[in-house]
Amino acid sequence: MPASHPDSSDSPPPSATPFSERPAAKAALGDRSRAWRTHVGLFLLTVASVFVTYDQVSAAGEGARAAALHAAQFTGALLTILLAHEFGHFIAARIHRVDASLPYFIPVPFISPFGTMGAVIRMRSDIPTRRALLDIGAAGPLAGLVFAIPIYAWGVAHSQLIAVGPAEGVQLGDSILLHLLDRFFGPHVPEGMDVLASPLLFAGWGGMFVTMINLLPVSQLDGGHVAYALFGPRQDRIAGWVHRSMLAFFFVSLASFVARDVRVGIGLFHFGRHVQNSISWLVLFEVLAVLGSMTTAKRRGNAADERVGVSTRAFATLGLVFLAELLGERSSVVGWSAWFVGLAVLLTMEAKWGVLRPSSAALDHPPTSDAPLDRVRVAVAVLTLAFFILLFMPTPFVL
Repeated sequence: MPASHPDSSDSPPPSATPFSERPAAKAALGDRSRAWRTHVGLFLLTVASVFVTYDQVSAAGEGARAAALHAAQFTGALLTILLAHEFGHFIAARIHRVDASLPYFIPVPFISPFGTMGAVIRMRSDIPTRRALLDIGAAGPLAGLVFAIPIYAWGVAHSQLIAVGPAEGVQLGDSILLHLLDRFFGPHVPEGMDVLASPLLFAGWGGMFVTMINLLPVSQLDGGHVAYALFGPRQDRIAGWVHRSMLAFFFVSLASFVARDVRVGIGLFHFGRHVQNSISWLVLFEVLAVLGSMTTAKRRGNAADERVGVSTRAFATLGLVFLAELLGERSSVVGWSAWFVGLAVLLTMEAKWGVLRPSSAALDHPPTSDAPLDRVRVAVAVLTLAFFILLFMPTPFVL
């Protein structure tokens, strides 16, 4: 926009600006500069974290140059998907004049199989309408899938086949959409062979896995935004059911693995492995409980109405994960009995003082206007939630 002539403005010239306003202006510029440095710094750290994590994993079976090349391909593909996802939210927020930050990327080298926990955007103002809520919530997952689907299709089409044993390697979880992409773009896999995931296949799979998690219709995840825009306050009840179903998935998954082994005469020999294959649902249940409690407390300006705090949940969950890793394949009656006692204590606390109470509001979505969605947005909401069904992986990783 062209600047106005100085004489046509009612603002005082720079020399007439009160001295007390100048430090405030400088402070605002300093805050913006520090914010930019934070965003850029976290992004560069995430690039390094993703690269090093994949490089260390793939270097075991190939030379250093090939491992570095594959790590660069994986890093570029995965971060393209994550950037598209986050800027989908950011651009939609700007269109609706919602004050939103740039994405904060989260580097997690080695602990996460991807080297990152994705990114988050801070919404510094309320989302005023259900239409804005739908646009902002759906824009991220749909933008990410625009890149994740073709990247996975290309990756599976250019992956190698290798001979595998009956219990060799880590199997990536399957979904309806992944099965369709494998069928149309992947090679025919003979008996005794399997697909060796290429860097682009793993990046596309990772992008779709992250999108599946984000599309869970719970609290303030993307799926929670979309579902609240579509169903209104009824979504709070749905969120509670979905959250509790994660516990059901943990127990059902574990029971199905154990029952399969019992049928073939293995018994409980691989019990520890089956706990590790199923525990992601238990971890996700507690992570969402923490996020829900934190956002509810912030919205209400108090410590919420729960007595199970963040530190308690974090300590208990990490303790269960660590003990499951420590026990591993051991058929230790004492060890696994202690593990289930710890789990029972955690769930008892959640039932008495936490998110499993019927009166818990930790996963409630912030209210917005009651104006209904138009037909186009209803279709977009249904399509977005349908992608959750197409992407759903009952067991994300199988050891």
